[in-house]
Amino acid sequence: MSRIIHISMIAILSLMIASCDVDVLDQEPGDAITANEFFNTGEDLEAYTLDLYSILPTESVYRDDAASDNILGVSAAERLRGARIVPTERGSGGWSWGDLRKLNYFLENYDRVNDADARAKYSGIAKFFRAYFYYEKVKRFGDVPWYGEVIQQDDEELLYKARDSRELVMDSVLADINYAIENIPAEKQLNRITKYTALLLKARISLFEGTFRKYHGIDNHEKFLQEAVSASQELIESGAYSLYTAGGTDNAYLDLFSREDQDMTETILAVDYEFGLRTHDLGYLMTAPTLGKWGLTKEVVNSYLMADGTPFTDQPDYDTQEFYEEMQSRDPRLTQTTAGPDYKTYGSEDREPVDLDITRTGYRVIKALPPKGPQWGAGGSYNDIILFRYAEALLIYAEAKAELGTLTQADLDISINKLRDRVGMPHLNMAEANANPDPYQEALYSNIEQGANKGVILEIRRERRIELMNEGFRWDDLMRWKEGKKVEDDILGLYFSELGPHDFNNDGVYDVYVHDGDTSGAPDEVTSFLNINETPLTGGTSGNMLLFTGGMFEEPKDYYYPIPIEDLELNDNLEQNPGWE
Repeated sequence: MSRIIHISMIAILSLMIASCDVDVLDQEPGDAITANEFFNTGEDLEAYTLDLYSILPTESVYRDDAASDNILGVSAAERLRGARIVPTERGSGGWSWGDLRKLNYFLENYDRVNDADARAKYSGIAKFFRAYFYYEKVKRFGDVPWYGEVIQQDDEELLYKARDSRELVMDSVLADINYAIENIPAEKQLNRITKYTALLLKARISLFEGTFRKYHGIDNHEKFLQEAVSASQELIESGAYSLYTAGGTDNAYLDLFSREDQDMTETILAVDYEFGLRTHDLGYLMTAPTLGKWGLTKEVVNSYLMADGTPFTDQPDYDTQEFYEEMQSRDPRLTQTTAGPDYKTYGSEDREPVDLDITRTGYRVIKALPPKGPQWGAGGSYNDIILFRYAEALLIYAEAKAELGTLTQADLDISINKLRDRVGMPHLNMAEANANPDPYQEALYSNIEQGANKGVILEIRRERRIELMNEGFRWDDLMRWKEGKKVEDDILGLYFSELGPHDFNNDGVYDVYVHDGDTSGAPDEVTSFLNINETPLTGGTSGNMLLFTGGMFEEPKDYYYPIPIEDLELNDNLEQNPGWE
């Protein structure tokens, strides 16, 4: 299998970009002789662009939800606690530009090659990465300076320019990603950028920008939402991808993420990992009692529908159901994302004991957890990491059309309802959703205006949260929906009705013993203990585990990150983001 990141670039390329410090813009590019020596063949262009894959994230995408209201780990992240500070060092905190320099150097030299097909393909790939680079910058900082060329060290006008408008930057991003779509071949490659990857990136960027503008009161949101619709629709209508069903098995959703090697049924782009060659830490993070301890929040668990399509929170006793009861007759994705009763690790037939020491909330995360054994050790996992998959296109299509007010039931049937079909859930009915918005979801998202599509927008958000759980989208979703205040809510875990033993599997054998310091009455078979003096319950001797009493989110300040102090001192034309002065 080809590797998404080329580990050892050829020597001439290393020499050519050696001057590209990740924190500076004012370095000399490789001289004309070096460029002439290198940019000669299509193979040269391919070799250069292989190095650009390092711009993409790897397993870190599966760490991001642990810094949102989806998953809580050992401790709450800085951005949840409202503890972010202005960084001092130049180029820190995400304000780094070395990757952009590499991209622009390529785009200024690739046309030296005579191979027209190679020029089109690899310049398209370079512009894909530049679009991705700037998308990440705008998400983080808002307005940023646009650089479409390599800056010379004596070009003070460019070196010390102010930030360009969001409009200019995002129009430039759209131009780049459109160029990529037009020039990269429509071929399926698991570990390489293709036209299909570019279509999904365009849809992702456009949905973010369109909804961010809509909910933050910035002009031209419709333009970007329409671009999101057109890109996702083109991908859907291409017929190149479908949802992975693993031959119809009941655990296809779980298998998609935990299996060792991806295929190109649903996965558009994945990072390739191989035993003994390249590994990651996800298995360790999900199971180490002192490091990860990831657990779904109670709010997320409440958001999964019942198997008949009705809200779990419609039940009058939903907030006092204990673990076994609340896991019954739910959307199958719930127990393919968190360990349910009778949980067996991926690839095993043996039931896994309940272990609250490896999950902060009691709802242990199992999505993307590889088989038990060596892969649970530090650096031991080698299941491939999905970066782009077809399901996201279905979600984008439905949400963008709903926000534009053009959504129909037929649109839902080719998007959201395909996702529900995979797990055997009833279809989302647009008329019913709009006639009866779910009060629990309404309380979660206060910024949706009353209107004809409010109910279905709430249901699409629910579906997005469930389907993309633990894939790194949640924080960005809250930011674009202007729902940052959600981080101020308490984060809760499992509910316990009383002190004493509790049976998580309904098999007559106790699994967890809740106590106030005295464990003398615990049955011998208990596998986990919960001390309410260390982990309090909301009702004292009963209630939900109270794990985080809410953070602090200051609007509009915390929708953006601060620019480092040293960068501001070096460039008088840069202004700090509001609230970070």
